Amino acid sequence: MQPRPLRTTVIGSHPFPAWLEHACQHLESFGRDDIAEMQDDAVLAAVNDQLAAGLDVITDGEQTRFDFNLSFYGFIEGIELEGAQPRRWGPPAHDQRGKHPITGELRAPRGLGAVEEYERLKRVARSAIGTRQAAVTLKASVPGPYTLSGRLVPNAQYPDRYAITEALLPVVRAEIEALVAAGCAEVSVDEPSMSCYAHREYPRRFVDIFNRTVEPAVGKCRLSTHLCFGNFKGRAVGLRKYAPMFPAFLDFAADEIHVEMASREFAEIAIIGEIAKRRDVAVGIVDVKSYYIETPADIAGRVELCLQHAPAERLAFAPDCGLSQTARWAAKQKLVNMAAGVRSVRERRGLA
Repeated sequence: MQPRPLRTTVIGSHPFPAWLEHACQHLESFGRDDIAEMQDDAVLAAVNDQLAAGLDVITDGEQTRFDFNLSFYGFIEGIELEGAQPRRWGPPAHDQRGKHPITGELRAPRGLGAVEEYERLKRVARSAIGTRQAAVTLKASVPGPYTLSGRLVPNAQYPDRYAITEALLPVVRAEIEALVAAGCAEVSVDEPSMSCYAHREYPRRFVDIFNRTVEPAVGKCRLSTHLCFGNFKGRAVGLRKYAPMFPAFLDFAADEIHVEMASREFAEIAIIGEIAKRRDVAVGIVDVKSYYIETPADIAGRVELCLQHAPAERLAFAPDCGLSQTARWAAKQKLVNMAAGVRSVRERRGLA
C-alpha cells in the first residue's frame, strides 16, 4: 500500500536551469570545484521547485546527468563513445542519437554514480527542507539493464541485445544494492525500453530480467518502475499500448508500477485496476509532451477518474515521464497544479 493515499511523486528528471544548459557547453571554463558547486546549485534548484509544488516524493532532478540513460555509459568500461550524430538535420527525434561500439568486457568498477547522486541529494535536501516538509521522501532512479543496453552495438562477445543486457544486469544490481546500503528508501528501476518493445518481444523474459536485477533489494526498500513509450525531444518511440505487457508485468517484483496515461487521453485506464490488485500504481496525469498547463480542476477530475478503477491507498500520481524535455517554466507550473489538484481530492474525501 502507498505510504500515503493519493501520493504525489515524479519520475526522476527535471529541466535544467538555463545557466546550467549554458555551463554544460563550456565546461572547459570551469575547475573541478566550480563544477561541484554547480552540481549542488542545480540540485538545489530542482529540489526547491519540487518542494514549492508540495510533492510527497522528490528526486535530484537528474541534474548531474546529461541523459537519464546514456550518462551511465561514462561509468562503464568496454564502450567506445559515439562522437557524431547519425542524423543532424530535420525534426529532432530518437534516430539522432548514435550507437556505441563495445570494445571489451562491460564492467563498472566505480559503480554507476547513482550513489554519489543520492548522497548529494540527501545533503542538499536536508538544508532545503528544514522544518517545511519533514515527511518528504527522497527517491533515486537507475535505468534497468535492458534499457541501458539499447544504444550499444552487439559484437562477437555480446552477439545480441539480450547478451548485452545480461552483462549489464549485475552492474545495475550492484548499484541498487549500494543505494540501499546508503540508506535510500525508494529506488525506481526504469525500463521504458521494455514497455516500448513488449509488443514484439516475449514479456515473460522481461519479467525474469527485471526480477533478477532487483532481487537483492526486494523488501529492503520501496521499489518502483516506470513504463512509458519514450520522450526524447518530447516524442514517443514505442507502440503506445499497455495490453502487450499485461498480465505478465504484474509479476514484476516492484512495489509500484508507473504508467503513462495523460498523453494518451487515459486510454486503457482500466489497466490500473488490474495493477492495483497486486501492486501500487502511479498514474501519469500530467502530459509532459504538451504545453497545455493542466489546471488543478483538470487534475482533480483525472484523480476522480482513477479512483473509479483503483482505491486511494493504492494510487500515486506523477507526470507521464521525466520532465527534462519540458521547459522549466511549464514543468514548475504543471507540478504545482498537479499537487494542488490531488490535494483538493484528498481534502474532499477526508484523506488529507
